[in-house]
Parts: sequence; C-alpha cells; structure tokens
Amino acid sequence: MDKKITVLIDGGHLRSYLKRAKKVIDADYIEKVGLSCGLGTEEIIRILYYDCALFNGQTKLPVSRAVQTFNQTTPYLNDLARKDLFAVRRGVLKFRGYVIRRGHRPSNPPVDSDFIPKFEQKGVDMRIGLDMATIAANRSVDLIALMTNDTDCVPAMKLVRRTGIQVALVCIPGCTPAPELLAHCDFKRPIEWPLEAAPQPATMA
Repeated sequence: MDKKITVLIDGGHLRSYLKRAKKVIDADYIEKVGLSCGLGTEEIIRILYYDCALFNGQTKLPVSRAVQTFNQTTPYLNDLARKDLFAVRRGVLKFRGYVIRRGHRPSNPPVDSDFIPKFEQKGVDMRIGLDMATIAANRSVDLIALMTNDTDCVPAMKLVRRTGIQVALVCIPGCTPAPELLAHCDFKRPIEWPLEAAPQPATMA
C-alpha cells in the first residue's frame, strides 16, 4: 500500500535557490519540483505552496526622497493555483526600508543607487504551521514532505510527529539545512533539480 503524503513548500526559500541556480521561476517548473518531493512508493495527496505576491505601492528613495512606485505582478501564483494537486497559500510582502547593497561601498556623499529596498514576508510560516496542525488533527496523510529552512516551523514539526505522522525535510541543491530542523524531522530527503523543458525547434513559415 502506497504511503500518502502532503508536500509543503516555502516559496520564498525555493525561489532564492532557483535564482542562485539560474533556473526558471514559473508555475510549470515549480510543479516539477513539487512532484519530485515524493518517492515512487508514495502517493502525493496535495502540494501546498506558500508565497507572497510582489510588493505594490509607493516608497520614498533614501537620499533624494523622490517617490518610487512599485507596480509588479506575480502571474505564476495564479497559474500554480490552477495546477493539479496544488493549493497556494498567500502571505503578505511588507516594505522594510532601504539597505546598502551587499558588498557595495557607498558613495561619498551617498546616492540613491547605493541602496536597495528591503522586503519581509509576513504570514507564511504561520500558514505553514496552521496547515501542519490541521493535517495532524485529521491524520489525513502518513508523511509530510516539508521544504523550508525556517526554524519557526520546528513547533509544528514536533506536533505532527507526536501524532505519529512522519516528517521528511526536503533539501534542495545548495541548501544546508538548519540543525534545528534536522533534529526534528524523521528523514532528510535531498532532491535534484528537475530537467527543464528543451527549447522547441523553430518551424519554417
């Protein structure tokens, strides 16, 4: 009998490593990553994807105080929600001011281009924890495959394991999992990046 599992993906965590690996960030590729989190002996019941839409609004630049407008869209979240097995849980992206570019030596005097906006995800870890608690209460699966490196998930992992449900910590390429997460999972499950779709050959007119 196949083991039933639910896959939980921290989207901000996944996207940061996709970007480092120069992988495409779209609904089709994220779907492949999600499906790769299950083993051949497991049946994926659902894949829950947690992320925030890009920031939209106005801020004032740190030096000139000129108004900067962010008008961004995140179409892959809507596309992902329409995929089989997927459910998208949305947090909120908050603007937290401007910080000096990493590794950058500011000008003297500083100029706007020395800085980049800083954003913070809010509500993602809370939603992951709530879903894990609901799964634990319903005993709807045998195992949760969790892709994150956020130690705020540790209390939810403890709760799930106390009910007898196993937790596999999914480790994507390049990520060194936090020791606290390794201490409270049943399995460390490394995965490789799925193959990207080959470019389609051009057709003759």
